[in-house]
Amino acid sequence: MNNSILSVQSQSAEESSQADTLLYLSRTHLEELGGGHSAMYVKALEEVLVLHARQQFVQPLKPYLRMQEEGGHIADRIIAMPAYVGGDSPIAGIKWIGSKHDNPSRRGKERASGVIVLNDPDSHYPVAVIEAGLISSMRTAAVTVAAAKVLAKPGFARVTSIGCGLIAERQLQAMLEHFPCMEEIVLYDVRQEAAERLQEWLHSNFSHVQVSIVRDVEEAVRRGEVVITCTVADKPYIPYAWLSKGAFVSNISIMDLEKDVFLLADKVVVDDWDQANREKKVLHQLVQEGRFSKEQLHAELGAIIAGQKEGRTSEDEIIVLNPMGMAIEDIACARELFQQALEQGVGTRLPLYG
Repeated sequence: MNNSILSVQSQSAEESSQADTLLYLSRTHLEELGGGHSAMYVKALEEVLVLHARQQFVQPLKPYLRMQEEGGHIADRIIAMPAYVGGDSPIAGIKWIGSKHDNPSRRGKERASGVIVLNDPDSHYPVAVIEAGLISSMRTAAVTVAAAKVLAKPGFARVTSIGCGLIAERQLQAMLEHFPCMEEIVLYDVRQEAAERLQEWLHSNFSHVQVSIVRDVEEAVRRGEVVITCTVADKPYIPYAWLSKGAFVSNISIMDLEKDVFLLADKVVVDDWDQANREKKVLHQLVQEGRFSKEQLHAELGAIIAGQKEGRTSEDEIIVLNPMGMAIEDIACARELFQQALEQGVGTRLPLYG
């Protein structure tokens, strides 16, 4: 078994010559390694979620840096996400990721940007700096895929995306790459041009799937057998009454679901209870009000994937996944790409000391 991520390098002159350097991987490097497709992320996610269920990780609660606490948008923050991932190839690291809700509209930039730093768990030296935007969006999509395998109705055909930005594109790409049962995608966005752009992208890349744009969010939710929220909403607007029997909701953007969804759904699943129960999100509000508790939670996702808890047991169940996003997910995906980069000679070596 590997005792360190550095074991993929030869323990010789090569390691000695690289001891005072780190590997930089840009987004172009990641795409060269296959990082633009979801398969490796889903594999890494399923493995690390099992490690999560087995408690083979260290993950402090992530701090949020907000420069405008009063009146600021909930999506405007910089987050530090440190973690140690155990298993056969242990690794430590941190994702430092910034988000500004108006980056696309005001600056023509992606909403989120960041870097991941990986550290060797033996020496604690940094071994890599990796562009985080692609990994972050793709691992978020991989969470939905991994969850849909155990929580969605078998053979589901219609997927609804609420919000049609970059995160929605990644989510739908990953779902289409893993579920040939998908026949129709329903799109809704407050900005019609965003929905039209995503529809065009889907037609160009997945021409076999029907793509519909609707102007009413309630209609979009009601039509979805799988509903994925991909917005920057700062207050809930989707009530339980809109969800169809057997629906699986991947609540990626966290703030979209009304409180009654959590109280009435047949099963509520999170990625990590401690991470989900904070930051004034809807679930945390319910806990503070004494209306929800860890005892009412069905399971953490890793426990289901590891076979410790059951997933869907009925076609009529309405199941909600409320994933806050975990640092171990980013670090596990970055580890996979870093290992491949070392094996394939991809990336740029940077000196630590000049």
